[in-house]
Amino acid sequence: MIDIYIRPLEENDAYVSVYWRNNPDIWKYTGSRPDNVVTIEMELNWIKNAIKRTNEKRFAICIKENDQYIGNVQLTNINKTEGEFHIFIGESDFWNQGIGTKATKLVLQYGFNKLKLSSIYLYVKENNQSAIKAYQNNGFNRVQLKDHFIKMIASV
Repeated sequence: MIDIYIRPLEENDAYVSVYWRNNPDIWKYTGSRPDNVVTIEMELNWIKNAIKRTNEKRFAICIKENDQYIGNVQLTNINKTEGEFHIFIGESDFWNQGIGTKATKLVLQYGFNKLKLSSIYLYVKENNQSAIKAYQNNGFNRVQLKDHFIKMIASV
């Protein structure tokens, strides 16, 4: 079983994540994808701005054994009571190995224990059954379906 940890996203992560942003397989199950090729300058700028936002907490997912950065997990749209959850594993060699479930658990703990949120929600494409199962395993409940997206909520 692969052990992971999360750490705050850093500017230097752009040199890895830029490749993920240009990989169409990554965006297959997400709500949006870049309209054109993402350059390193664009990715650096995006990360610099993202880590400054006070209503967002963005983390890198890393492998404990070698500190390899393999994906992102974050809470956005944070207010006093709730936040929106997002995750993706950029390194396809680590797909379907339970890493998303582990990273989700770590961010939920952070959101509920450190930020004192009462609920965390997400949107997932209805055809992304592996993600839905992982979210349900972490306490998310399906609450709504709209435009092929399921809204799910986890609460304290």
